[in-house]
Amino acid sequence: MTDAPPFGLLRRNPDVLTCIANLSNDEVFTPPEFAARMMNTLAEGWAAANGGANLWADSSVTFLDPCTKSGVFLREIAKRLIDGLANEIPDLQARVDHVLTKQLFGIGITRLTALLARRSLYCSKWANGDHSVARHFNDEDGNVWFERTEHSWVEGRCRHCAASKGAMDRGDELETHAYAFIHADDIKARIAEWFGDDMQFDVIIGNPPYQMSGTGGGTNDAPIYQHFVEQAMRLEPRLLSMV
Repeated sequence: MTDAPPFGLLRRNPDVLTCIANLSNDEVFTPPEFAARMMNTLAEGWAAANGGANLWADSSVTFLDPCTKSGVFLREIAKRLIDGLANEIPDLQARVDHVLTKQLFGIGITRLTALLARRSLYCSKWANGDHSVARHFNDEDGNVWFERTEHSWVEGRCRHCAASKGAMDRGDELETHAYAFIHADDIKARIAEWFGDDMQFDVIIGNPPYQMSGTGGGTNDAPIYQHFVEQAMRLEPRLLSMV
């Protein structure tokens, strides 16, 4: 028997995130191995810009994945912060709560991926559920936000992402794929609504959907990844890394 708390964000074998198939050609899950390599790049970039500082030992740095799918980036960051902050916050439960409630934030691109991201990050699809490793959330979403967003149709195309109304105006039962992060005219104001007025993200990282499918494929498929990059830049992070 052991009294050790049941925390082990990546100590299960095999890693379930290596086994999940992509939902569509537009929404591709990032392999955990690739996400881990991006963590190394993040840490190197942070150290180079901050006098050699250890990114994973800073309890004040905030992270945002604005297009979270499997939650792999948030999970990999959490694992490193929980290890790196051991000296500053010795109590494991307090450390986990600090990292998950104060440092890590995500925006789900669909309802399903938001649930999946919460499961990866909190070990529960409900942030305040009985099986969640976080203990201080008051709602089911935690810091992984998602609400259904609608396209803004102008002459048969969405003015934000150029999606075809014929392909994507499908009623209330199906996902709209109107990704909230790029369907905001004032992204800073929307971030304030979602996460609080004083929220400033130090690091933004993600693997945005590459394109929005049209009605006929080929040239009807509009690239949208650049909109995620542009919106992220408007938030003025200290470090930005996207696939």
